[in-house]
Amino acid sequence: MSYALTGFEGRLAVVTGAGRMRSIGRPIAVELARAGCDVVLVGTGRDPASFPEEEQLAGWRDIDSVAEEIQALGRRALPVVADVSDPAEVEALTDRIMAEFGRFDILVNNAGAARAGDRVPLLDLELEDWHRVLHTNLDGTFYMCRSVARAMRTTGKGGVIINLSTLGARLLAPGTGAYATSKLAINGLTTVLARELGPDQIRVNAVAPGIVDTSRLDDIPRGDVWDQLVENYIPLRRAGTGTDIAHAVLFLCSDQGSWISGQHLYVDGGQG
Repeated sequence: MSYALTGFEGRLAVVTGAGRMRSIGRPIAVELARAGCDVVLVGTGRDPASFPEEEQLAGWRDIDSVAEEIQALGRRALPVVADVSDPAEVEALTDRIMAEFGRFDILVNNAGAARAGDRVPLLDLELEDWHRVLHTNLDGTFYMCRSVARAMRTTGKGGVIINLSTLGARLLAPGTGAYATSKLAINGLTTVLARELGPDQIRVNAVAPGIVDTSRLDDIPRGDVWDQLVENYIPLRRAGTGTDIAHAVLFLCSDQGSWISGQHLYVDGGQG
């Protein structure tokens, strides 16, 4: 007997941070479309000159390329450039989606600050890096949750919100102070929202990936250094993929996950 997740046909999903070629956001968006959703893809409109070499060689066009993948699956895709850390842009995004689709069913808050000068001890952390990470990761997630949940309430049909957290919120490793703090706060935001929005039939959960092989971690050399990292820390002896995370997200958004809310699901190969 075959078994498949249900509850996606004809639903609208919004995925932020969806434009990177080797990432978590792209497979989440594509798998939601494969399951039956139309998808709004939110990206930053970054300069193509800043794309990694593999994206430039592939002629990658960020959320526009992901939109083409989704359209090839027979689903509607709407790529939108918006800064989730700007509350005015978030409100404009919500208004546009309601005008064009008239509903919100699924929101996946995947957008996050790039790994940059923040990976240092807290006493050496520049204030601009602290604010950059917290503003994008935490404030952006809050702005999106607040705006979209208000719209979900107006439709009276409930909905699902997934916030991307990290195993780092549990490990709290030295040198990750801004990042880990932002994600630990997202876990708290998730729990509170789940309790407040439950009566509206809006479920809120966090998915917390471990070490996932994406371009975000390309500052760690592949080869011996990467292989040793995986062997030392991941009991299942392989790094995760964006599709691994997408499968967890889909389960939490499905009919089969309909009694799960307020949880933090660690998807990390056993590392945590």
